[in-house]
Amino acid sequence: MGCLFRLGCLFLLLCALVLGWFTRDRWMPERFRTHHVAAVAPSWEPLSPTGVDHTRAALTRLSQPRGPVFQTLSGADVASYVFSALAKQMPASTDSIAAMVNGDTVALRANVRMADLGGVGSLGPVASMLGDRERVQLTGTLRVVQPGLAEFLVRDVKVGQLSLPHAMISRLLANFTRGQRPSGIDADALPLAIPAYVGDIRVANGKITLYKNVD
Repeated sequence: MGCLFRLGCLFLLLCALVLGWFTRDRWMPERFRTHHVAAVAPSWEPLSPTGVDHTRAALTRLSQPRGPVFQTLSGADVASYVFSALAKQMPASTDSIAAMVNGDTVALRANVRMADLGGVGSLGPVASMLGDRERVQLTGTLRVVQPGLAEFLVRDVKVGQLSLPHAMISRLLANFTRGQRPSGIDADALPLAIPAYVGDIRVANGKITLYKNVD
């Protein structure tokens, strides 16, 4: 009986330890608790005037001589600022513009009339598989080219449900650029005017950091 009693006590002790472990966030000191942060899936967001204002305010702080040397903002805010400027380069038929930041990439999508993108001339045989209007999605990253000039370097393009071969990207993007293409801009990129004091732009973990040019 004594042996059975001891085994019973041991079983109850093990149960108490297991229960205590799974409820430790309720009774352990804060520094020993686990913190579960729910991952937020990236999602498409329409261009927001509020996001543009937030980014402009951050740029103002960055421009001050005694201001911070960098500003980290939500991807949605900077994407709204960047793509609201890029939208001016897009065909007049463009609507439903939205942006998304996923990890270290940024994306822009919009509904565009295919004739405004050069039709067969820029899409080749692919054009026959598309409707009059399609959703165009550009995915890539941001890079400072020189003071006052950055680019949205496009790595992937989807038109409707079709992914374009890399060789066709520059041909398609040529229809987005109005006027003379600035020197130094990659063939697979869209030019973006930025304040001259922005020296670098980095995209990571859904956030975008703007760095001041300290040279």
